[in-house]
Amino acid sequence: MLAAMSTAALPPTSQAAPAGRDRDDACPGTLRLHAADDGAVARVRVPGGVLDVGGAEALAEAARRLGDGALHLTSRGNVQLRGLRAEHGPELAGLLEAAGLLPSRGHERVRNIVASPLSALDDRGLRDVRPWLCGLDALLCASEAARALSGRFLFALDDGRGDVAALGADVTVRATGGEGAQLALGAAGEALGLSAGDVPRAMVAAAETVVEAAREQGMRAWRVSDVPLPAGELLRLVAGRLTAEGLACAPQPRESAHCAGPQPGAVGGAAGGALSVHVPLGRLTALQWRELTRTAARAGGELRLTPWRGVVVPVPEGITPPAVPGAPAALDALAATGLVTGPGSAWPRVGACVGRPGCAKAHADVRADATASLGALGPRGLPLYWSGCERRCGRPPGDRIDLVATADGTYQVTRVSQAPPVSQAPATAPAPHAPSVVLDDPRRLAAALAAFTS
Repeated sequence: MLAAMSTAALPPTSQAAPAGRDRDDACPGTLRLHAADDGAVARVRVPGGVLDVGGAEALAEAARRLGDGALHLTSRGNVQLRGLRAEHGPELAGLLEAAGLLPSRGHERVRNIVASPLSALDDRGLRDVRPWLCGLDALLCASEAARALSGRFLFALDDGRGDVAALGADVTVRATGGEGAQLALGAAGEALGLSAGDVPRAMVAAAETVVEAAREQGMRAWRVSDVPLPAGELLRLVAGRLTAEGLACAPQPRESAHCAGPQPGAVGGAAGGALSVHVPLGRLTALQWRELTRTAARAGGELRLTPWRGVVVPVPEGITPPAVPGAPAALDALAATGLVTGPGSAWPRVGACVGRPGCAKAHADVRADATASLGALGPRGLPLYWSGCERRCGRPPGDRIDLVATADGTYQVTRVSQAPPVSQAPATAPAPHAPSVVLDDPRRLAAALAAFTS
């Protein structure tokens, strides 16, 4: 529970990320579980967030039979299962492998791919990224060198709208219209123009180049930003590799991007449509998941998990813009389970790490505190991210307000402006010189936030 409010200023914190890492990362997977206070955690990679009904049902069965019964969405559109026992690993792997969710045991932690969730479902994207997604995942699983990537290395496939291009991925490809695409590394401002048909091969080649460059520096790269090379040198190495493989590329300025996910509600477009929902704090109950799966089964048979802790259900047939036939009834059924299905809710602004009691390092039950303070918020304004400790696990990129629990029972509240992408963010990420206050009363939360936005 939050304590009383003080307006005493606190100094910002900043800690540079290490230039390189010579040890393995501790990211959980399906085959390697992570021990937490509420049981073991498994992270199931879902490339592009795309699930068919069979895969969705397999995840629900795994959560019901082996975990806490819920599915927990991550900021990369993956799924975490919590409350597992350590001995459940082999059974979980077998269940997921049978459902097609574990195509390569040697690559299961490196299949980190985000993709524009509304690609080919509305009229804003420039191309359907699904062929890129399928090609990239297949080539990634076939690459021996890619096994050396860390579980934090991220690929992004943007259909041209600029949504996932703003997530700070290590290798980003964005459609540029016609048969063109743009490949970028980390937060670099320069990119490589290439043919859309070469995208999957180029992305894997880029990742393999990062692995090799890090190895030559005597280290392992968790992220592109860990490779200690002069600005632009890594991109030049990638360009040389692509050219050697017969893939034409040319340097060009990187297009700007804005990190924004699908809004809750019905989405219509000339080529298709979708139902979009937001999942409060990313936790899906068995009832919510079952209703989403039923909705998908009645529509196109697919769900897309988003990096903004939402779910999109494509409705590919019978769409007349901007209406989606049957949408009101379907959205009403989803809303009845507690999912956000339209405007007016503050939940899409609010995120949180797992906090207590699931994490031993957390100083507070941040999810309970975030829920209790929801009434002080409106649907518009900067995103708020609640963290149980100074590590700020799962924090989003972009402008936001960080609320970080401290050991004395209060919260440090900091506005983060123009935060760097994830691949460049320091480990304890408030921007330098950002103002801070101590928050301890949810009734005064609105006033505290107003001080940051006035």
